[in-house]
Amino acid sequence: MTETLMDRVLAATGGGRPAPEQPTTEPVVPPVAEATPARVDAVQAYLDKHGDKFAASLPKHVPYEAFQAAVAALLPKVAGCTPASLRMALLTCARFGLVPDGYEAAIQVQGTKAVFIPTYKGYVRLMYRSGLVASVHCGLVHENDEWEVRPSAPAPDDFTLKTRPDLSDEERGKAVFAYAFVRLKDGSRSQVVFVNRTKAAQLRDEWSYGYKLAEQNGRKDSYWHRDFDHMMLKSGLKALFPWVPTSAELAALVEADDAGERGDVQIVHAPDPERAALVAEAERAHRAAEGSQEAPGRLPVKRSKQGRAYRGKKQRGGPKGGMR
Repeated sequence: MTETLMDRVLAATGGGRPAPEQPTTEPVVPPVAEATPARVDAVQAYLDKHGDKFAASLPKHVPYEAFQAAVAALLPKVAGCTPASLRMALLTCARFGLVPDGYEAAIQVQGTKAVFIPTYKGYVRLMYRSGLVASVHCGLVHENDEWEVRPSAPAPDDFTLKTRPDLSDEERGKAVFAYAFVRLKDGSRSQVVFVNRTKAAQLRDEWSYGYKLAEQNGRKDSYWHRDFDHMMLKSGLKALFPWVPTSAELAALVEADDAGERGDVQIVHAPDPERAALVAEAERAHRAAEGSQEAPGRLPVKRSKQGRAYRGKKQRGGPKGGMR
């Protein structure tokens, strides 16, 4: 029997054949209608009242004007959501220092709720911001690319990829799996992780409340519907986190993203700006302390059988109990 490309991908990435879709029994939540100009103005006025909270939540390197402009541009699509859910989604986005312009983050409509959605580029931004990695590498492998996975080989021979930049997306064929790895500050490289289309679809079907709602409503407008490859790539980055050092902010982003996928409240997972700074400072101090303990040339401390530090023999002579 001839081995197909998909068979090779599934064998290399640990995926199986997709199970048949099961009918859902969850209640249908009607989607919100496109907001009228009057509704958009009313929601804009509501958000303006909370402008100081958005400005205070944003880190200093993200200008409030850029955040405000992105919100104004997306309002016609999300103004039909409940105002409270929209405010919470935008506050969550602001606390992670991301702008909801569709590049690093977006606001998605789930029924009558607005939900914060970080993109894979948002994950990459926070990975660099953590200061724990030197470079982030992720991408999609297409049907006509040349690649090889050898898990037992040392890096970088465990994963090799050759692409043809002169080929169009159509000529490269369908994206069959995503890969992700990072290079650390010490020059080492993390494990390479893979998520194929089957695995990504399994994650979508099991966890994505927004996808299920879009299916039930017949709109098929969730991010899983509109850009499956993008979501497969983001799933690859998230699968990488158990194998690399992550900051408190990155861990919080994963929790908030997962909460949004489940349809849960996200704001409780967003980092407080002051607390995040304190945690980062404590982690830097801890790493510095560990480094100082591993300094070369430090002599071991001799200890007695009772565990006391050995300070050498006492000098004979002199008054008993005198200065030492």
